[in-house]
Amino acid sequence: MSIKYEPLSGRELPRFSGIKTFFRLPHVPIDADYDVGLVGLPFDGGLSYRPGARFAPSRVREVSSLGRVFHYGRMEAFTKRLKVADIGDCPTVPIDLEMTYQRIQAYYGKLLSMGKRVITVGGDHSTTLPILREMRKRYGKPLRFIHFDAHLDTYPPAWDKDYHHGSFARHAVEEGLVDPKHYHMFGIRGPFTGSDDLDFVKKHGITVHTVDELRDVGLRAFVNSLPDFGSEPTYISYDVDCLDPAYAPGTGTPVVGGLTTYETQQILRGLKVKNLVGGDIVEISPPFDSSDLTSLAGLDAMFEMLSLM
Repeated sequence: MSIKYEPLSGRELPRFSGIKTFFRLPHVPIDADYDVGLVGLPFDGGLSYRPGARFAPSRVREVSSLGRVFHYGRMEAFTKRLKVADIGDCPTVPIDLEMTYQRIQAYYGKLLSMGKRVITVGGDHSTTLPILREMRKRYGKPLRFIHFDAHLDTYPPAWDKDYHHGSFARHAVEEGLVDPKHYHMFGIRGPFTGSDDLDFVKKHGITVHTVDELRDVGLRAFVNSLPDFGSEPTYISYDVDCLDPAYAPGTGTPVVGGLTTYETQQILRGLKVKNLVGGDIVEISPPFDSSDLTSLAGLDAMFEMLSLM
């Protein structure tokens, strides 16, 4: 049976009805003939403060009933260029990070071996690392990396545990999964625990764009200055705590003084990326959210990534 890769019509089934999928798109098996798979990754075993990110995939599916597929700025719908589907959730082990990493790598390894692109809704930021491991295997080279976050995530072990949501970026660089010379961070701000927090990014030549930098030069000038990532495989990791808590209260480690949803929209729209192979939206914690603001912000980032593809 031929699959129609279009959202359910709101005129046939009102948006508050029907089985919830990302953007009301079809839910299909992992080996169907889609181009881009939308995946839930319900895990928060790598968090250090407020829990709840395991509930993000189901909540974002719920609020994505309000999602649309036509991009006004680009004047096209991503469904006209891509077959996009909800392929369900990646298996996890909620009480074991190491076993969850194994399951993530097995799942994404299979996806990527079939030539699929993927956008993931997590989950905490520790889950980006095993995805990048499989991306590195698939493309045979370090990826160009775009990272939205309040935090550097290049931190040392916590409680003697080397793998957690604040260390994934350090491991990604040290394992050669991403190219530090083509690694850009957006939304970074203080406070830090000390000046040595910046040692890793300085050592490896990672480009850090702070909120102060954007505000000093102005949004339009900042967006116009963004580099061209070319046609090399590129990945976007979007931690919702890049946003100010006024826009994203439902997150594990909120930091005041962040980006607005409009600013992140404009940055995503201004990116010069010809080969976006994947992305993720992480650190949404529905139990701490207010009126679904954070889930809606994550949904919007997902929409911009699909439109960029």
